[in-house]
Amino acid sequence: MVERPATGSIPDTPGSYQFRDGDGRVIYVGKAKNLRSRLSNYFQKNLPLRTATMVRSAESVEWIQVDNELEALMLEYSLIKQHRPRFNIRLVDDKSYPFLAVTESDEYPRAMVMRGKRKKGTRYFGPFGHAYAIRETLDLLLRTFPIRTCSDNKLERHAKLGRPCLLFHIEKCSGPCVGEISPEEYQALVTDLIGFLDGETDAVVADLEARMLAAADSYEFELAARLRDQLGSVRKAIEKQQMVGNRNDDFDVIGIHGDELETAVQIFLIRRGRVVGRRGFIIDRVEDLDDAELIDRILEGVYSEEPAMGYPKQVFVPSPSSDPELYSAWMGELRGTSVSVRVPQRGEKRAMLETVTRNANESFTRHRLKRASDHNSRARALNELQEHLGLAESPLRIECYDMSHIQGTDYVGSMVVVEDGLAKKSDYRRFKIKTVDGNNDFAAMAEVLERRLTNYLSDREKPVEERGRFAYPPNLIVVDGGKGQLSSSYEVLESLGLEEEIPIVALAKQFEEVFVPGRSEAIRIPRQSEALYLLQRLRDESHRFAITYHRQLRNKRMTKSALDDIPGLGPARKARLLKEFGSVKAVKGASEHELLELAWLPDEVAQKVWSHLHSA
Repeated sequence: MVERPATGSIPDTPGSYQFRDGDGRVIYVGKAKNLRSRLSNYFQKNLPLRTATMVRSAESVEWIQVDNELEALMLEYSLIKQHRPRFNIRLVDDKSYPFLAVTESDEYPRAMVMRGKRKKGTRYFGPFGHAYAIRETLDLLLRTFPIRTCSDNKLERHAKLGRPCLLFHIEKCSGPCVGEISPEEYQALVTDLIGFLDGETDAVVADLEARMLAAADSYEFELAARLRDQLGSVRKAIEKQQMVGNRNDDFDVIGIHGDELETAVQIFLIRRGRVVGRRGFIIDRVEDLDDAELIDRILEGVYSEEPAMGYPKQVFVPSPSSDPELYSAWMGELRGTSVSVRVPQRGEKRAMLETVTRNANESFTRHRLKRASDHNSRARALNELQEHLGLAESPLRIECYDMSHIQGTDYVGSMVVVEDGLAKKSDYRRFKIKTVDGNNDFAAMAEVLERRLTNYLSDREKPVEERGRFAYPPNLIVVDGGKGQLSSSYEVLESLGLEEEIPIVALAKQFEEVFVPGRSEAIRIPRQSEALYLLQRLRDESHRFAITYHRQLRNKRMTKSALDDIPGLGPARKARLLKEFGSVKAVKGASEHELLELAWLPDEVAQKVWSHLHSA
């Protein structure tokens, strides 16, 4: 347990503080207006249960002073993002939300459904609840704004063929691949589509109506009919965006519902008076927070990185933040203009908050029904493993290793990680075997473990701030195999002096037997137990991960090109060279003079290409 620092040693200034465990890991990060006053609270009697657990787990506390509360807030978020402390609450997306994206940086921008991290040069709209909702909306809009939805490869292929795809013929693409539209006209379509999605719908509707009437007055009835259909599609798309305010409204509404352990968060995004997207989170409340502090954490988690739809002018929350002026100033600095964070008291905004809160209530109910069995089964699995394997503590971090090869070629190893019974994919690692010749799984496994644990020992000796991600030991190592694999792996632990610190077992495929060091008989974990299911899932995942890496190396080796390994000829130049000549065979048939004539290829590299292809 952490000892209380001398009171006079703690400054009475704003700042961030960090509790560390015995291995030097940051397990909690906080911020304070007054560090001395805030830290003294952690050393009182009768602390809340979760706070007391954190303090008992800590071995030391340190702090960083800053000039003001805003800097303390920004520093706190930066440290939480860097260390991911186990006792800070975590906002977990309850799904990966899809966005409607327009790739503005392309010569001919493309509209598409995208998930995951934002990319530069791409404009995002949403998020939407389901991908099909985006496709329905996009299908309606393409009749009026026929920009491409095809991939870059398909665009290039049809450009070479000189004929457009089916979408051009059904008037859902303007045919930029074959020059049916000029770049300027195409860009105008893209600009109009983005404006429409931004909420500027009146101008589009008015323009279509005027063109339709003009075509009818000129007796161009076929054109008028097409414009009528486009107008109908636009109006249907507008109806899909629920109007909840006036055209100047630009705000987010946050609703929450939960208990002391978990809380569901729903956020509705309103831009130009329309609901343009929504997000949902589940908060794992591993720290003791009152309502105001919970609102603070939600704001920090949602707005510390710019949302896809940008920062709103207003954020409506169900209860006041602990410091509304601080969070308004922080968000205003991120947005570049003033932002208000407040609780709506009456009228349409209050009704909207109640609607979003009902959505949070429903989301929480669904989550608890789904997670109840999951959470209980994970806890049972870890407790059963501790019992059956005779471990000193519950294995909160388990690492599993496996090998993959074909007759000793493309030899690879994998490490997959489970923390608190859940896969931690950010910690997965792949190993290319360097010292083993031929088929020898025992030696390969020993090499992988030695590399992993040597790095651990090396990092352990460094100052805490210089340690890498794997400077901390697993609570259990699982190797795929039987007694032979276990024996060679245990020898690695002995050679490094870690046999007493890190438990290790082997899981044999036949009969799902578990072998432990120093015991000739296998441990038979009950077949219906959660512990055996966890080990099986872990073993299968490590096998899948190893096989995937092995196939990547094998495919890369089998597709090796004669243009590989030429100094100065990187991927971009190689791709352009193949595009110029059409194939490796054509490049090889080219004369040295033809290669030297390529203005974009340096003469020195051109000579190396010719020499490399004609050296044998």
